[in-house]
Amino acid sequence: MYDENLSLQVSHDESLYVQVPATLANLGAGFDALGVALDLYLEVRAWPASTDQLHYTGQGQVPNTPDNLIHQGYRAAMAALGQYQPSPIAIQAHNPIPLARGMGSSSAALVAGAALADALSGGQLGREGVFRVTAALEGHPDNVGPAVYGGFVAALADPPLALPLPAPQGVLFVLGVPPYEVPTPLARAALPGTVPHADAVYNLARSALWPAALYSGRLEALREAAKDRLHQPYRAHLMPGLEAALERVYQAGALAAFVGGAGPTLAALARPSQVEAIRQAMQDYVGQGSTLVMGLGEGLRWKVASVPSR
Repeated sequence: MYDENLSLQVSHDESLYVQVPATLANLGAGFDALGVALDLYLEVRAWPASTDQLHYTGQGQVPNTPDNLIHQGYRAAMAALGQYQPSPIAIQAHNPIPLARGMGSSSAALVAGAALADALSGGQLGREGVFRVTAALEGHPDNVGPAVYGGFVAALADPPLALPLPAPQGVLFVLGVPPYEVPTPLARAALPGTVPHADAVYNLARSALWPAALYSGRLEALREAAKDRLHQPYRAHLMPGLEAALERVYQAGALAAFVGGAGPTLAALARPSQVEAIRQAMQDYVGQGSTLVMGLGEGLRWKVASVPSR
């Protein structure tokens, strides 16, 4: 039975520290089913407080209110454990993940909050429980799965299930991040209610290629696996120059290229020797934005740490 009077099991001079990676969802053909974690982490510290608080630094502007996504994830996970009025916590968050760019910033925040609840319960949820709670809350298992488990993940929301896939060695992600946002609701609204049967079959075959290529080490097959007819063509008008940028990135040597989540980030999987050429190929698409290079990310992790200055 879960103790409804449970409070932070840390001393006055300690806090809980959680790291959660940025993620890319869809991977082209794997719409709402495939995702990958990046080596870029939301960092959160939490400690007991008289009221819920948020102290935020990093990308964008997030108001200091108890309605933030980290506290939402914390409360949802606590409710899953039977505690519907959890003890208040103060949260200090540093977020380097660009907001509304298709890099999983919302999922990372929800997973961080749920991970805090899991830590406070002595691990009663576990990674699987954190995934179940946040996938139901966020609705995008392809973002939540890799945020929890790290690396490449295949995931479902109903029933909740996430399975890690092999992580290829010697590859990097090159990300082209435009200066504008594409809010997920706007990107979802661009999708049709129905799609041709042939397009569904096209994506089904290519999404199956992702795990096959990763398990076999046939990374050259990822170029075909990343092709999509279900979401990127319908959203292209929200991301000017996308189709031409995809062509240039492949000409520069990318193993795979796709829109991260709802966009507008353009992601390319590459060998190290191709990274600089791919960055240059993204410049016209990125404009006044930025390009980033990073490896695969690890899943969420937490520890007890010294309390931060505040």
